[in-house]
Parts: sequence; structure tokens; C-alpha cells
Amino acid sequence: MSIYMASGHSSETHVVFHYPPEVLQNLKDVIPLLCRSKKDVLSFFAGAGVPDSMLSDIRTQVQTNKDAISKFEIVRTVLERLNTKKDNQLRELREVVRRVTEFEDFSSCWPNDQLKAKGLVAELRRVVEVKDAFTRMRIERENEAKKAKAETELKIHAAQQRREKIQAVAKDLFALFAQSDAHKRGKALEGVLNRLFEAYGISIREAFTIKGSCAEGVIEQIDGVVEIDGDPYLVEMKWWSSPIGPGEVSPHIVRIFNRGLQVKGIFISYTHYTDAAIETCKQALAGGAVVTLCTLQEIVSVLERHEQGADLRTMLRTKVHAALLDKKPWHECS
Repeated sequence: MSIYMASGHSSETHVVFHYPPEVLQNLKDVIPLLCRSKKDVLSFFAGAGVPDSMLSDIRTQVQTNKDAISKFEIVRTVLERLNTKKDNQLRELREVVRRVTEFEDFSSCWPNDQLKAKGLVAELRRVVEVKDAFTRMRIERENEAKKAKAETELKIHAAQQRREKIQAVAKDLFALFAQSDAHKRGKALEGVLNRLFEAYGISIREAFTIKGSCAEGVIEQIDGVVEIDGDPYLVEMKWWSSPIGPGEVSPHIVRIFNRGLQVKGIFISYTHYTDAAIETCKQALAGGAVVTLCTLQEIVSVLERHEQGADLRTMLRTKVHAALLDKKPWHECS
């Protein structure tokens, strides 16, 4: 039973009223009818676990001058003592309600009281069911609110962590522009790109690895495979000072053809692309090889506008759609 919802305050001390008024009144009316004698009333409460300290003075009065107190007065006094008890009496209160609502044998009542007792018990059952239903709904709403709050806090925490990751990646990427040593820059860029895609929730199927001739002191390209919306993309990047021409994009296109067109391609360049390079990629699109051209500056722009909602996945999707639908391998995203 969960009929102990209402609360109130006395002028002296805080008192918790466990019974709603209608339940308390019903109990006051029905318990005297369910018990033939005053001793039976006291036995009913004792059986429900009411402590003897709440019953002893009434029991003495019944034994010495039983006509001075009625069954209704006994019930009212005990219920009010339970109902205003500051100590925890919830078990006894629930047990009183349970015993009344589960009362079945009305033959123990006085014959003239049986019908009225049945009606009052039925009404108490109805009230208890309604109150319990509302209590359950309230608890469910509270649990849902707690769950929603926890989920919101988790999302806020996750967003904060993601924001901090992106800020850290942006700081490290921006620092590379001041690095004049191409070898050191390439080694650092490997980790930056891995972290960049991971921070934006883009799955990395193969970690980026540096390719090039260390003997030359220049590391020019970084290859890897990422997954966007379930599709694998072979990624290549070149950090050159001159525009990228067809000779640089062609090997990337060949790798896509060699994989049976089961993957798409993303080419990222520090500089822009020549018209000839863009035309080469258009011709590849006609043959089924999807190559999306991107500049490092576009990625930097996303990082700079992250707080305004810019998203790397959204930018890459826009460029891929331009390549697939408009046959534009180069679509600049401002």
C-alpha cells in the first residue's frame, strides 16, 4: 500500500500526515463495524503491529470503565496517533489499510452492520486503487524526469568532452602552419588527422600512416580509410606549396578503381587544385569512381566555426553529394 502521501505542519513541530483525509475517515467509519467488541478493536490494531504504547491507556480504560469510550472513539484515537506519529510508523499504517481492504468474512460483524461494512470496504478499495494508481504515475513521472535529467547531463558532459577534443585538435593543427620542417609537420599531421576524424565521430577503419621518402626530408602524403554513413573512403592528403594537378590526383583515382569501386575517395590538399586536376576527377566520376576534393583551409574553417555549429561530417557529406549528384568533385564549402 502507498496511501501516505499528504503532508502538513503543526504550529509546534513538523508532522507528516500519512493518510489522505478520505482514507482516514473511511477507516474511522469501517473498523468499528468490522469488530464486534472494543477488545476486538484493540486486537485488530495489535495484530496490525500497532505498538502497545499507543494502546495501553485505551486498554486500561476499556477494562476499568468500558462504557466511557466507544469503538468509534478507540479507532479515531489510535488512527490519529498513528497518523501524526513523528517516528516511522509506515509499516503499521500500511498493515491497517491492507487488513481492511482484504477483509472478506463479514459474518464476524453484527448483522445490522454487515451491509454498511461491505460498502465501506468496497469504497476503501476503490480509493486505495485510485491513490495507488496516481502514486505509481507520480513515481513513474519522477523516474522519467530523473532519467531525462541524467541523459541530458550525460549529453552535456559528452558535448563538453567533444568540444574540448576539437579545441585541442584545432590548436595542434593551427600550430602545424608555423612548422617549416616538412618531415616533422608530416609526422605531427598523422596524429592530428586521426584525432580530428575521431573527434567528429567519423570512424577510422585504418589509422593514417605517412608515406614518402624520409631520405628526401619531405613527407608528402597521408593515406588512411575512414567510414562516413557506412561508406568507406580512402583518404589522401598533400601539403604542397603549389596547386595539385592531375599527376597527384590520378594515383588516388587508380587506387579506387583497383578496389573495384567499392570505396570512395577524399583528397585533402594544403593548396587548391588546377582545372586539369578537377577535370580528371570529373572523368573518373563518369567511370564510377567517386572522388571528393577538399582543402585544408575548409577543415580549418570548420574548426574555427565549431562553436557556431559547423560540423566536419556535414561539410564532407555536402561535398560528396555535390560529386554524386552534380558531378562536381570540387565543391567549395565556405
